[in-house]
Amino acid sequence: MTDQQHSRRTVIKGIAAATSATLMSRILEAEAAAAAPGTDRPGARVDRAAVVARHRVVRHDSDPELPTQVGNGRFAFGADVTGLQTFVPFNTLSDWGWHVDALPPGKRISDYRGTIWDTYGRDVYYWTDDDAEPELHNWLRENPHRVNLGRIGLRLLREDGSEAVESDLTDVVQELDPWTGLLRSRFRLEGHAITVLTACHPGQDVVAARVESDLVGLGRLAVFLDFPYATTAGRSKFEAPYVGLWDRPELHSTALSRRGRTAVVTHTMDATRYRVGLALSPGAEIVRCDPGRHRYEVTGRGNRLDVAALFAPAAPDRVPTAAEVVHQSAAWWPRYWRSGGAIDLSASTDPRWRELERRVVLSQYHLAVNDAGNDPAQESGLVNNGWYGKFHMEMYWWHAFQYALWNRWPLLNRSVDVYERLLPTARRLARSQGFHGARWPKMTTTHGDAIGRESPGTPTCLLIWQQPHPVFLAELDHQAHPGRRTLLKWREVVHDTAEFMASFAHREESGRFVIGPPIMCCNERNPPAETLNPAFELSYWRFGLRIAQRWRERLGLRRDPRWDEVLDGLAPLPVEDGVYVLYEGVQNMWTEHNTNHPDPVAPFGMLPGDGVDVGIMRATTRKVRETWPVSNLYSWDFPLLAMNAARLGDPGTAVDYLLHERFGFTDTGLPASGKSGVPSPYFPAAGGLLYAVAMMCAGWGDSPEGPQGVRGRPGPAGSAPGFPDEGWVVRWEGLAPAL
Repeated sequence: MTDQQHSRRTVIKGIAAATSATLMSRILEAEAAAAAPGTDRPGARVDRAAVVARHRVVRHDSDPELPTQVGNGRFAFGADVTGLQTFVPFNTLSDWGWHVDALPPGKRISDYRGTIWDTYGRDVYYWTDDDAEPELHNWLRENPHRVNLGRIGLRLLREDGSEAVESDLTDVVQELDPWTGLLRSRFRLEGHAITVLTACHPGQDVVAARVESDLVGLGRLAVFLDFPYATTAGRSKFEAPYVGLWDRPELHSTALSRRGRTAVVTHTMDATRYRVGLALSPGAEIVRCDPGRHRYEVTGRGNRLDVAALFAPAAPDRVPTAAEVVHQSAAWWPRYWRSGGAIDLSASTDPRWRELERRVVLSQYHLAVNDAGNDPAQESGLVNNGWYGKFHMEMYWWHAFQYALWNRWPLLNRSVDVYERLLPTARRLARSQGFHGARWPKMTTTHGDAIGRESPGTPTCLLIWQQPHPVFLAELDHQAHPGRRTLLKWREVVHDTAEFMASFAHREESGRFVIGPPIMCCNERNPPAETLNPAFELSYWRFGLRIAQRWRERLGLRRDPRWDEVLDGLAPLPVEDGVYVLYEGVQNMWTEHNTNHPDPVAPFGMLPGDGVDVGIMRATTRKVRETWPVSNLYSWDFPLLAMNAARLGDPGTAVDYLLHERFGFTDTGLPASGKSGVPSPYFPAAGGLLYAVAMMCAGWGDSPEGPQGVRGRPGPAGSAPGFPDEGWVVRWEGLAPAL
């Protein structure tokens, strides 16, 4: 397929995503209804409604940094304790809303060359930095950046006419019901009761609020909409918890118009333009508050005020009413919970069962809200703008591959074609560096002309552990959907991935094949110009080439002799003093390099152990536990360690890691990052938790009782090879085994 054909398909996909959201929702619902057994089907062992009901979220005041959310995976709305964004300016984010700053004066993207790195005796430019273009370096990292589409809140007036603040509210109770996706908020202002029901449409980017209070008719309650300017160059890569600039009204414009009974606000920021279509309750009116600002107010009559706001790149033909949005949410979410896998821990005697089950349930909710879009999610999902809103291809594994084990392919299938969409750019990147195949970028977007473009930086452009990911995902797909259709779906991506991996390995005079330098380990704490043969990446290279050859055989093709040559000749995983180390020849491994991700255990945890000696891995795991400071771990490292413990036959430790005190989850179930300076929430932790728990239930390729739950079949009663027998009774169904 040509680059032009790929570009055309990307444009078509974008148009379809903007105009056919309702159809997409119907397809998703049909697939979910046909998925693994739920409580209403024979043989079900888990009362799914009861499991989810145990973990409703209740709040009595706002968290100033982390919202409660409603969303559909592509679009999410963060709310304070009023159910809207009344007192806290949380974000309304989507996977289509982006903004691009003007290039530095007189500059073109082609002016950025990068830096030459010695690569197997060749001079190769990498976009690690460019001393001649510091402004362009920053621009390329910061653009495009995700847009906060707008703020929706309540304007509440005290009896004296002054604006209320949150401390004026009494009898505050907010409840998020994950089973329906509905957020109910109840409170009083000077004795007047106010209720707000907030919902998001599952197939369209519509947030709706149904407000009831006598303050509506008294003129003391209105709904406001406000629009910020986008992030500008020079802002931090961690724009949290609030996104956008509210003090630059002169830099953007809004306009109110009518399309029949629908009010439409058009927001324009430079080349970025989108619309907000509004469906209001009968008799409601919308007015602009101040010509110099971008704030609008909706007033109503009687005791009710309904507002539904549809955010879209183009003007909507029709906006669903608030009642319709509530109905759609209450219908879709139960179908979601009845599809795919489920786990019930309530029969356990270990007192920690409830917390682990809470984390599992609420992680499923939050990932369906934040991590089920048309593109891979960025680390903070749709809560805030970490890394300017760009996604990281190496973290796609930790965000989304759990959907495969939970048999929720309708959600995963929204984004798996990202590899096909990025393929032309990935091929050009590989060619520009003198390699074959496709080199997948780390930090990128699929927005406009920036599709697949690398963001400059040393870790960013020298990282390689994302390269085998599509082969891993293809194998998960084949496990769930064996047959030629799946083989053809992934054929081109698997081939080009393996081509790059084989060409990236360098043959030394001794005959062995090595990886690097320059290379950045998964750990990201190594000297890239000196790093040779990192243990995790070597094992992943073996896995990727092994599966790619198997893919050729399934297609009836001969094994690629070059791939076999590399596979057979790859250097062994580096060992020093009887344990695996970060990379070959590393100095002071256990005093200076035991920071960040514990890479040496990853080959037998996240990965199935290609090239691993299990005895050496046991010793390595002991060394990591003895010397690796838990304060230096990211939160997704705890599921990684749990998977390693499970494969080594230590289920008690696996559970301990998933409940470790530094593996934090908030009162609403949002996962913390675990690292200072990195914004929360950090959704790779939630995805990692779900992948690890599914693996600990359904097993893996060589687990003690064999992989259970293939294609949704429950394992024998009580079988869960990753959980200890004592204290834990694990009922599960609909899960697939790990590789």
